[in-house]
Amino acid sequence: MEEMKKVELVLIPTPEIGHLVSAIELAKLLTDQDEQIFIKILTMKLIFDSTVTNYIKSLSGASTSRVSFIELSDNESSSKIVAPNPFLHRLMVLESYKNHVRNILAEICNSSTSKLGGIIVDMFCTNMIDVANEFRVPTYLFYTTTAAMLGLVLHLQSLRDDFAQNLADYKDSISELSIPSYKNPVPVNILPSIVFDKGESSNVFLNHAKRYREMKGIIINTFLDLESYALENLTEDETLPPVYAVGPILNVKGSHNQDNEVEVILEWLDLQPNSSVVFLCFGSRGYFDKEQVKEIAYALEHSGYRFLWSLRQPPSPGKVATEFGNLEELLPEGFFQRSAEIGKVIGWAPQVQVLSHPAVGGFVSHCGWNSTLESIWFGVPMATWPLYAEQQGNAFQLVKDLEMAVEIKIDYRKNFFASTEDIVKADEIEAGIRRLMDPENEVRNKVKEMKERSRVAIVEGGSSYTSMQWFIEDMKKTIS
Repeated sequence: MEEMKKVELVLIPTPEIGHLVSAIELAKLLTDQDEQIFIKILTMKLIFDSTVTNYIKSLSGASTSRVSFIELSDNESSSKIVAPNPFLHRLMVLESYKNHVRNILAEICNSSTSKLGGIIVDMFCTNMIDVANEFRVPTYLFYTTTAAMLGLVLHLQSLRDDFAQNLADYKDSISELSIPSYKNPVPVNILPSIVFDKGESSNVFLNHAKRYREMKGIIINTFLDLESYALENLTEDETLPPVYAVGPILNVKGSHNQDNEVEVILEWLDLQPNSSVVFLCFGSRGYFDKEQVKEIAYALEHSGYRFLWSLRQPPSPGKVATEFGNLEELLPEGFFQRSAEIGKVIGWAPQVQVLSHPAVGGFVSHCGWNSTLESIWFGVPMATWPLYAEQQGNAFQLVKDLEMAVEIKIDYRKNFFASTEDIVKADEIEAGIRRLMDPENEVRNKVKEMKERSRVAIVEGGSSYTSMQWFIEDMKKTIS
């Protein structure tokens, strides 16, 4: 390839917090490994999600000499888009931004000082392939969750398109599917809810998977030692482009907002013995109704373990879950008085700072992939309690395939639109916490071993570092 001053990559993440954070860390990794690479991260707004809007505003001063942010202007037509559910609305809004992306690619292509290396799109931004094709530049997928889940959605897409199977027929089935990227047969009830939708959503979701096969390459936020089985399966699939496992991609520095609340939490942890605290946190959208909250409280109290519990109330539209106003009314009578010596209930949790603290010995989690990778990075074993999206699949993989987590539930599913839902009883929660905190549990040793492997993977000579080098080399060969 002729010598050039810059190779420009355009990175288009889905406008959701977890996806945005991972995209920024990916950009840092790429620019750290190759001084020719410059990256423009395009940020888009979703009208119904003010949290993302506020986060995008906070990025305005985060540009560096080689990573820059372009906030795509508000699209007036997007406010008029009507869709039957938030998933379809989001995709229609993303479609409305195509012209903005087209203009940015044209500007780069007309530059005399740089070469457009391609675009990297998030798992829900596959429509941008059309724009890249207009400029005859390659499109790469950045898959922000597990290799096993990627294999699962590709398999479901194949069942639909190659074998004419209607996935909605599986709803409420007790059967199992043989998914090549999982070691064990996968129960139908842990598949993402959207695949059972009898409307348009299921087909739209699987159409994304179909377009994954059109990519020039697939970058996954995982690492070889963690998901060797799934990655081997993907690599051997001749219908797929090259797969690059470059994780764990994490912001392990955590929040820079060291306010009084964070200081109070960390000071409390400083007073606790090593590995003695069970940490309960369910992500930015994680909340439970009052009856379930009481069952968790009973379980914690009866278990006798020290605990740090991030407790959130249901969000208002366009918001994430927020803090409860009066916890005394919500929790069992006398709970605070009885647990004052061993427990602390908080609102928002500085998750990275908590997981990295030596006092924390276990993590009750919704199994979001960012949270899972953080838990592995800091060597904290998990108890699974998934809520939505791909989290049931993550929980299944952690408990059954990897044997790196204990189960509270695997198939729990949060229904955000129902007035009532299934309740996990206190004795089941308590049993899971006891298994989690058992110092003799083999899960604890496996997680500690994987902690070391996760750190080796990303340093020079490690599997993920090398995989990133392969991606950069292949990308440069493509544009030469």
